[in-house]
This record gives sequence, C-alpha cells and structure tokens, in this order.
Amino acid sequence: MTTAELTQLTAGMPIPFGGNRVAVVSDRLAAVFKAGDRLIVLQDTGDLLHVPAATARVAHDAVARAEAAFRRMGAVSDEAVSRFFDAFAEALADDAIWAIVAEANATDVAAAKARGRSTTRLALSAGMRRDMIAGLREWRDAEGARGRTIERIEHDGWTLEQVAAPLGVVGFVFEGRPNVFADATGVLRTGNTVVFRIGSDALGTARAIMSAALEPALKAAGLPDGAASLVDSAEHAAGWAMFADGRLALAVARGSGPAVSQLGGIARQAGTPVSLHGTGGAWMVADRTADAERFGACVYHSLDRKVCNSLNTCLIVRDRAEELIPVFLDALKRAGERRSGCKLHVAYGDERWLPEAWRKAQVPVHRAEGVFEEPLTETIPVDELGHEWEWEETPEVSLKIVDSVEEAVELFNRLSPRFEACLIAEDELAQRRFFEAIDAPFVGDGFTRWVDGQYALNQPELGLSNWRNGRLLARGGVLSGSSIYTVRARVRQTDPELDRQTPAKPQTSKNAPKEANVVRGTGQTRP
Repeated sequence: MTTAELTQLTAGMPIPFGGNRVAVVSDRLAAVFKAGDRLIVLQDTGDLLHVPAATARVAHDAVARAEAAFRRMGAVSDEAVSRFFDAFAEALADDAIWAIVAEANATDVAAAKARGRSTTRLALSAGMRRDMIAGLREWRDAEGARGRTIERIEHDGWTLEQVAAPLGVVGFVFEGRPNVFADATGVLRTGNTVVFRIGSDALGTARAIMSAALEPALKAAGLPDGAASLVDSAEHAAGWAMFADGRLALAVARGSGPAVSQLGGIARQAGTPVSLHGTGGAWMVADRTADAERFGACVYHSLDRKVCNSLNTCLIVRDRAEELIPVFLDALKRAGERRSGCKLHVAYGDERWLPEAWRKAQVPVHRAEGVFEEPLTETIPVDELGHEWEWEETPEVSLKIVDSVEEAVELFNRLSPRFEACLIAEDELAQRRFFEAIDAPFVGDGFTRWVDGQYALNQPELGLSNWRNGRLLARGGVLSGSSIYTVRARVRQTDPELDRQTPAKPQTSKNAPKEANVVRGTGQTRP
C-alpha cells in the first residue's frame, strides 16, 4: 500500500466512503481546499468536511495543552482541585469580574439577534450566574474520586483491587451555552482535563470567562496551565478537527441534532467514545386511569421554558380523550400566558377532537427570527411526532390520540429520539409495564422537567444522552464529572512464592484454601 499527501481537490472527484459508496467533490470545495488542509470523510453519510490548515492548528494546539496538563494532574492534590473550584466560583461571584463577562455576553446576544439566531440559551441571567456558582461550589465540596477502590478480590497470598483513575482529556463542543463552562470543568474533580469548543454566537462570552475567571482560578490553585483549554475559533471546522483528534479520551457534544450527530460520527471514526445529546423533547402519555387534575398540572409545569426536557409530544388514550383534551388545552393555554401565547400541532385526523376556536384561530408566534402570525393549530403527519419544536417564547407541543398505552409506547420507540417519557396513570401495574416497555433512559410519572443532573442528582450536569444511537454501556444518561473515570487494577502480594506453575497448597483442616473473597464498593480513596 502506498500513501501520499492530499494537496488539492478537483470538482467532480469521487471520494469513496462507507465501503461501497462514493461522494463527489463540489465546485466550492475544490476551490477552497489548499495544500495543508484536511478533508474529513464521514463514513456514515459521505459528508466531506473541509478543515483549513490554520483551523486544524488551533484545535490541535488546544488539545495538546490539555494533554500536557493531564500528564501533570497526577501530582495535583484533591485539595488543589477544590481550591480551583472555589476560586472559579469566587471570581464569578465578584461583581467587577461578572461585569466583564456580562458585557461580552450582551455583545454576543446583540450580534446573534441581528443574524436572526436564537438567544434563549445564549443570554446570561442572574439565575444562570447563581447556578454556575452553586455548581462550582458543589464540585469544590465533592469527594475526590481518584484512587477510590471500586472492588477488592482476595486470594490466597495476594489481593487484587479495582481502582478508579482519571480518564484523560475530555473534549466538549456546545452551542451558545456559556454556562456549560462551569459544568464542564467538573471533569477536573476526577483528575481529567478539558478542552472546549463553543459556537460562534457565544465565543466572546467564552473568551471573557476564560480570561477573567477560569484561567486565573487555575493559576491561583496551582493547577497546570491548559487543564481547561478553549479552542479559540469561530469556525465549525474547529469542532470537527477537535473531535477527529485521537488524543481525546471522551467526546461530548451538546447542541442541535444534525450537528451533534455529525460530530459523533467524526469522534467514533477516530476511535473516541462519545456522549451525545442532540435531540430532546419529552413525551407524556395519559392513560385511562389518569387523574385529570394531576395531568393538567404536569403539562403546565413541563412548559415553563424551552429546554431538552420540556414537554414536546402528548399522547392521550382515546377512552379519556373527551375529558382530558380540554384539560390539556387549558394547561397549554396557561403555560402560554406566562410566556407569549402557545401553539399546537395535532396528528392528522385528531383535529376533530379540538374546539372550533382552536382549529381556526390565528396567533402571534415568537420565533428567533421575529414575531409571525400563524395558525394556533396545525396538523402534522404521525411520522412527525418526534420532531422537536425549538420554540423561543411561545410554547409549542404536538398532540396525538391513541387507542392504548401500548400504541403510545410503540410510537415513542419508533418515532421519538428515545430520550424521556412520562406516564400519567394511577394504575401501578400500568406504570410498571410502561417502564419495562418504553425504550428511554429517563422515565417518570409526572412533569418532564426533572431530567437534569443538578436538579435530580445534585451534581452539575456535563451532558445528557438519549438512546437514539442505542443504549449506553455501563453508565446512565446523565453525564457528570464524577462519572468520567477509568478503572485500573492493582495487586498487593503477600506471598512471595506465588507461581502459576506451582500446584495449590494441599488442603488441611487447619488451613484450608479459601475461595476468592470479593469485596465491592469499599469507598477507599488514595492516600
């Protein structure tokens, strides 16, 4: 086999992918590709991703800094890591420092609005500031997990311990969510390092947080320079280059569905495990035993704002539709009253269940691009029930009437991103069957907004994973700093004469050989 450097592309050039398919180089790609640039060929889809040489260097250098810092983290004490979180929290609590961050964020928000971009998650608020500070202080007070003995197996003459150890460099790509900076530094608690790439909308805010708060906190605590590194580039290609870097131990992507899926494919090709959550939207099912008042309350409280765990699709069993649809519509209307109106999508054929006023009204709908006059209710094909409505200020939900909970489960498992499902039912047997049949990592019996690491687990959340790409191996759907570790094996040998070729000692009544004694979860940490 011979190889050569790719220095140019020509329009129409065939690029093999997936083993038996071909993508074709476009005129535009051929024109911009230069010697030294990189071409990433996504084997799942045939996407041809152009990474300019300068952008590749920015990503490479950021990962290099984080990797070098990781090599030094073994000599850093848990107390020093705690000092970092404390210093970072104190910096964000300092009004003078926060003013710098807030000014940068205001500039980012204004620029995003001018481009018709969503700013729902971009704008820093007082509440977001409080949550960032609280999350950092939780990490400050958390127990250091490095060196924790997970399992101990005792043999004659020797003992084996399974010990938690740092994983390595964790790469994050996230769009327009500057608060994730505070969450993602949680990986330092377990001795890892982190490299960030944030969307162009929030890059100014990210630079301000890094220079005014995060980097000074690293220095004050004595942590290695680069333990938290920013890929300082507004180019999408910077994220591609970072996720293609085989030095990452874990790749975490948060953002819109197609972009996250693409990033996940890049990381998998590089042999890097991924934590992805690009599509959310919770589903709620009301069965024939649903309490109407509870159902209405759960719908209302699931629509306070648009995030991944907001109610997106509601399914009501036909036997109770006449009673529960008015309850659902009232809850949706009340949720809209505390925002800016509401909008409903109903599966074809089910619009007949709605009052005429809902079927014919026109309402103002607040979107990222502006306010538009739209129908209050629109019909959609059943196959679009899994579409996540990315609303700004106008709560937007899909509705479908089903014959049974079993039909609702089938629709969820087939059409949804397999993220979160809630069943409103007073029948405990129905709840148990629902939990067993629904293919989701997050299952509840009430409002949907509980799916959040900090809210549910008292741990700042680094990411949430759905099951769109399959179930997760040996971890839950909430990714937190304390869940990012590997396992090392260490042996303590007390008998110097151990030899695999030596027969076992003859059994005696006084000193009978023992079977291996397994002790799990000792909770011991390193000295």
